[in-house]
Amino acid sequence: MDYTTHSAYSDPRSRAALLEALPVDAAALGAVSRNVIAHYRAHEAELPAETRSDIDLRWLDRILDADQSRHPEPLAVERPLPNRVQGCCRDHTLFCVGALRQRGIPARSRVGFATYFSPEWNHDHVVVEAHVGGRWVRFDPELSPGDKSFDALDMPVGPGSPFATSAEVWRDHRAGRIDVETYGVDPDVPVRGEWFVGTYVVTELAHRMKDELLLWDGWGVMGPDVAEHADLLDELADVVVAADAGDAGAEAELANRYRADDRLHPGDVVQSVSPLDGTFTQVPLAR
Repeated sequence: MDYTTHSAYSDPRSRAALLEALPVDAAALGAVSRNVIAHYRAHEAELPAETRSDIDLRWLDRILDADQSRHPEPLAVERPLPNRVQGCCRDHTLFCVGALRQRGIPARSRVGFATYFSPEWNHDHVVVEAHVGGRWVRFDPELSPGDKSFDALDMPVGPGSPFATSAEVWRDHRAGRIDVETYGVDPDVPVRGEWFVGTYVVTELAHRMKDELLLWDGWGVMGPDVAEHADLLDELADVVVAADAGDAGAEAELANRYRADDRLHPGDVVQSVSPLDGTFTQVPLAR
């Protein structure tokens, strides 16, 4: 998989010059992403209702279009919080991935769960991986250096990591090592547990294959009945973990299975479930 080239979602199109002007170090790039995009839930009280639909901007060029319609200036120029594009971790990550790919640096998004926002809860989350210095370096663009006890610019990976990929969480659940009911959107939101983690195994695979869809987009086996396909999820999770360990054959298997299995990749339309009001919408992916 060539992570130096854009996907349909990370491509800035006519806004490429905006990304080419950005720094590529994780700390500075993350800061710009937070300047352009405000988390719609973390800053809900400070953000206007009339721009709430920003959260459904799947494509980076449209995020940049929305920003430039409000701030026709370089992306590092400070934006007032209420006027920023509303988004979430997926959008901060897509922004950074797009900027890195624009400069020819391999980058991808990883979907999983973070332990570091709440002491007893594992929040669904998306972070950046960039291939620098001969290895994949994971960083959280929503964090500033020093925010946490670990290095947010080079996050530890593997057992005990503050961020676990969806594949790792699924394997831990199936082995009885975790309470899967503590994995979800938020303790106050009834979107959690086995079906949610299973759905995120497919979401993580899609992002790895450069289909960086919204976290509330669904297709194929995803949804409340996904655990009925536990054997399939077991296989996928095992292959993702092997690929992360450097197994080139596992990486190729992921790509082949993703392309060949209609249960795993999105087609021309996805079903999107709004996190704002729970409404279902059929969304065509053609541009």
